[in-house]
Amino acid sequence: MLKILVIHGVNLNFLGTREPKIYGSLTLEDINKKIKDRASEHDFEIEIFQSNHEGEIVDKIQSHFQNSDYLVINPAAFTHYSIAIRDAILATGIKTIEVHLSNVHSREEFRRKSVIADIAVGQIAGFSYYGYIMALDYIKESCVK
Repeated sequence: MLKILVIHGVNLNFLGTREPKIYGSLTLEDINKKIKDRASEHDFEIEIFQSNHEGEIVDKIQSHFQNSDYLVINPAAFTHYSIAIRDAILATGIKTIEVHLSNVHSREEFRRKSVIADIAVGQIAGFSYYGYIMALDYIKESCVK
């Protein structure tokens, strides 16, 4: 059974009320249910974590050293500057898929820079919650022998 760690970054606990024209009306709880449902369909063991604190995210990634097959992460604002999260991913060697609810490449210039994208398997942006589902589907397909 594949072990997947899903991390939601800063301010994602406010989904559903935070700028719904950009981020949609689903709450983080709604999104987590969809993630868990798809993980169950794929027979994945899944852990979901959200934090507004960079160090807590680093600690969570490090705690999965040699204990998770993939990391699916929406670093949110940490995307643009968290070398600490980047270094934790590199140090653990966890295969990583970066997810964003909005299309960061069609927004403000500063949102287009990711310090994680170049070390990730891939980046999925602009498909709302479905980006997480796409990441799980990719993992399923890439691990079929």
